Amino acid sequence: MPSFGNDYLAGCLPAILERLADTNLEQTPGYGLDPYCESARAKIRAAIGSETADVHFLVGGTQTNATVITHILRPHQSVIAAAEARIATHETGAIEAGGHKVLALPSADGKLSARQVQDFIQQYYTGSNIKEHIVQPGMVYVSQPTELGTAYSHTELAALAQVCRRHGLPLFVDGARLGYALQPEVSDLTLPALAELADVFYIGGTKCGALFGEAVVITNDAYQPHFRASMKQRGGLLAKGRLLGIQFDTLFTDNLYQTICHGAIAHARRIRQAFEARGIRFYGASTTNQQFPILPEAQADYFIREFGFAAYWPAEHGWQIVRYCTSWATTERDVSALLRAIESLSPSENKDESTQK
Repeated sequence: MPSFGNDYLAGCLPAILERLADTNLEQTPGYGLDPYCESARAKIRAAIGSETADVHFLVGGTQTNATVITHILRPHQSVIAAAEARIATHETGAIEAGGHKVLALPSADGKLSARQVQDFIQQYYTGSNIKEHIVQPGMVYVSQPTELGTAYSHTELAALAQVCRRHGLPLFVDGARLGYALQPEVSDLTLPALAELADVFYIGGTKCGALFGEAVVITNDAYQPHFRASMKQRGGLLAKGRLLGIQFDTLFTDNLYQTICHGAIAHARRIRQAFEARGIRFYGASTTNQQFPILPEAQADYFIREFGFAAYWPAEHGWQIVRYCTSWATTERDVSALLRAIESLSPSENKDESTQK
């Protein structure tokens, strides 16, 4: 059965699996000090245009977010994020468990605006004479793309970075799905531009073709010292670190990371167009591989059961916001099966029901 439940359901690129098998019996230094990790670091530095960036490899997104945030923040500081941000919704309080509050700001599309962050910080510094009683904003967290599938443009992120620098706050970009946002039809924000604007960001592998793994890139040298110690304390310093290095070394060979997710965007848009042709509306304006159709309950149940859609939020009058997610591994066969099911929907029934919301 095809599944559109997430973009990490398949294993990994065959090229990665082949390299892991070919190097299986090699014995190398541990904890990311092996030649494969060094090669991957060099290729990532070349791709982002920075020879001074610090590059580290961790296993998963939640671990990466918690490690980066606790490494940078002082005990009395907090992290600003959109209310829909992953650290505020899908990480079981991992940031709070590390002693830092997530300051969640409302957002209609999953993104923070420069004006919104500026106003919030300004209010903190000018709106109270008892600041020592209030948790201090110490970092700004965004994701590219967001949990709602939207993506920052270069102009939007540059404006946000300018606000952060004005107030001395580091900008941390969660790139768990970064490969999907690097497509030119999605955003004009490139890897070199991201490296220039963010103090820390990570290149997601788990959802973008790797078996597992995220590559943390620290461009601000103020936050580079002792990051490996923070990784170790958070359980993120993998003994068999070469398993991560081999994967990212493969992903950053022949521009593979920049191109592997292109098909997922095309598939997601074809599916969206098929739903729209049947009168189905969407929640938000995602331009990436995550899309959120709003379906009547019976139809939502059908697509959840038959195609692995994820149930997200209930809407009004019994409607359901669901999510389908394409990936680097989505096949034409899977898409064709889904398109046939969508085409069988009655346009008139959907149009009538959609007016009830």
